[in-house]
Amino acid sequence: MTEQDTLQVISNMIREVVGEDWNFDDPITMDSTFNGDLELESIEFVALAERMTAHYGDDVDFAGWFSKLSFEEIVELTVGDVVRYVDGCR
Repeated sequence: MTEQDTLQVISNMIREVVGEDWNFDDPITMDSTFNGDLELESIEFVALAERMTAHYGDDVDFAGWFSKLSFEEIVELTVGDVVRYVDGCR
């Protein structure tokens, strides 16, 4: 699976989590930030983590990785950061 494949899977998960509240016309890219660009709320981020766990299984400990990030890293977290983490776990 390529980085672009992982990006597509995670982008679809983000759209599913946000659902009808989605009003983002621009495509989700590796540089899209969860806080600034996508404006994901914390509950949506938890739902995304649950979907990732269901999809990727125990090989991807997203919650464990996320819990080790500093506040600054969380605020600046990009979709690309998550894609690279997922790909690094597999």
